[in-house]
Amino acid sequence: MEKKLVSIITPSYNSGEFIKATIDSVRKQTYVNWEMIIVDDCSTDNTQDIVAKYIAIDSRIHFFKLEINSGAAIARTEAIKLATGKYIAFLDSDDIWHPNKLERQINYMEKNKYNITCTSYEKYNEKNKTLKLIESLPKTDYKKMLSNNTVGNSTLIYNANKLGKFEVPTIRKRNDYALWLKLLKKEKYIYGMPEVLMKYRVRNDSISSNKMTLIKYHWILYRKIEHLSVGKSIFHIIYWIMIKMLKR
Repeated sequence: MEKKLVSIITPSYNSGEFIKATIDSVRKQTYVNWEMIIVDDCSTDNTQDIVAKYIAIDSRIHFFKLEINSGAAIARTEAIKLATGKYIAFLDSDDIWHPNKLERQINYMEKNKYNITCTSYEKYNEKNKTLKLIESLPKTDYKKMLSNNTVGNSTLIYNANKLGKFEVPTIRKRNDYALWLKLLKKEKYIYGMPEVLMKYRVRNDSISSNKMTLIKYHWILYRKIEHLSVGKSIFHIIYWIMIKMLKR
């Protein structure tokens, strides 16, 4: 059976310390029909030099640089615009895929005719120590996603031929969460695979490392993007805080 092209969306910003491992994990995939679209948000480190070495040996890797620093949401949207694959997959520049991630997930989608899927994943730190496993839900709809986002950004794949291309909502944080909600307005479910197929790096300087600073962005997401009432927005923020406290 013909392997369908997968477009891998990778925003980057000062990722020189980690992006090599990320690209290596893509090049080790057992599923080989992919293109990796790296859109850089005006890095000031050696990210571009590292990627250039890979471009010289692998024509499936592409690099583009934004003219001004604009945030991960804009970088993701630009990469989606450039994508040519049937499937669009997301992979952040400091995360790592297991070697059979694409093969297992694409086969799962093709077999079941699912248009959006995610997988379970593990969180690990900068010393490569596993912190915890995050299990994907069997299926998530819009209402369930509002209450609790368990979808790891670097695990999600969707069928662009069926659903089209999307602009990522332009909020500095939680833009991946906003995109999942957008997808679920067009497709009823995100189906989750129980297999752990991705490693999510928890960095000390991560934009999402301080959970309390995210409250403002949850408010923007619920009120300005999803247009929820004040009451519903407060409810979902409190619910999110309680879940985070219980998981400590």
